[in-house]
Amino acid sequence: MLSEQSAVTVRATLPAVGAALGEITERFYAGMFAARPELLRDLFNRGNQAAGTQRQALAGSVAAFATHLLDHPDERPDAMLSRIAHKHASLGVTPDQYAIVHEHLFAAIAEVLGDAVTPEVAAAWDEVYWLMANALIAVEKRLYEERGGAAWRPWEVVERVTETADVVTFRVRPADGAPVRDFRPGQYVSVRVPLADGARQIRQYSLSGAPGPDLRQFSVKRVHEDGAPDGEVSGHLHARVRVGDVLELSEAYGDLVLDADDDTPLVLASAGIGVTPMVAMLGHLAGSGHRAPVTVVHGDRSPADHALRTDHEAYAAKLPDATVRFWYERDAPAGAGTGYVDLADVPVAPGTRAYLCGPLPFMRTVREQLITKGVAPADVHYEVFGPDLWLAK
Repeated sequence: MLSEQSAVTVRATLPAVGAALGEITERFYAGMFAARPELLRDLFNRGNQAAGTQRQALAGSVAAFATHLLDHPDERPDAMLSRIAHKHASLGVTPDQYAIVHEHLFAAIAEVLGDAVTPEVAAAWDEVYWLMANALIAVEKRLYEERGGAAWRPWEVVERVTETADVVTFRVRPADGAPVRDFRPGQYVSVRVPLADGARQIRQYSLSGAPGPDLRQFSVKRVHEDGAPDGEVSGHLHARVRVGDVLELSEAYGDLVLDADDDTPLVLASAGIGVTPMVAMLGHLAGSGHRAPVTVVHGDRSPADHALRTDHEAYAAKLPDATVRFWYERDAPAGAGTGYVDLADVPVAPGTRAYLCGPLPFMRTVREQLITKGVAPADVHYEVFGPDLWLAK
């Protein structure tokens, strides 16, 4: 809980701080990476830094946390904190790194806001920062304990499957032969690879299935959008990694996981490579004999671009009460919709719980349509690949 004196100061200064957060975070990252270049080389996503998306996500999360402290002084925004903590744990973030962030973030605040940062203002926002940081440190400590620590582990590629022109699935087995911990459908692993310039960059990939008790499977979309740099890690994995190679993986993390009994109706909605956690969830539901209705929704550019489509359809076909609706922007076959996902004529059962993964515009649209159909906002869960910009809008 924010102290009464700090709450008054934060409320008075939040508009000014919020308006300057974009510039503050830009200067923060520049200053921190100048002082600690190894963080950009081996921890932070260089692609997100170049695109500015990490700055937007940080600004959005700080503003959202401060606003929550003011509007709900007796509650913590646990959902937001959990999502951030899982991502941090997958990267191996340590408590001492929060002190590094604090040093450079508050230097940037002072630089941007100047004389407006009085000792009282600095103390109030310092309290906000450490309330958030200490909450994250506590959650991350628990996650590390549950998974046996934050160590990276070598995994050997035992199979490589081309799903589409731009998506490859890797099946991997522990190179050390030690037991494999369970994961919950919907979770992801971090993959760390050495690049040509000596950097060791990290990316998260959803586990797209459980092909065996000692195997993991994740699917990688090659990032090469018009007008943007190609993805460093996805390009490396596509071009260089073959059967027999060894990759470094984290344990499984992520809070977008199935949490429903057999009588809970579900909607699993995805678009593009967002299909990966949904296929893992479907595989689990098919294996456990889920009885309640399951509505499977997916949108893609074309059937040829729909990764894991065979698994998507096969798992749904094993469920006793499943509805499958696909939409494609082009080349839609008979029975599929043309254009973008539209739930207008898709029945949604009372008490439905929904899981979404895909581009933000897709998830916002589907969430709105589901709420219009009576789904409780608290029952709509989502996963963002990359920085979480939902809070930044």
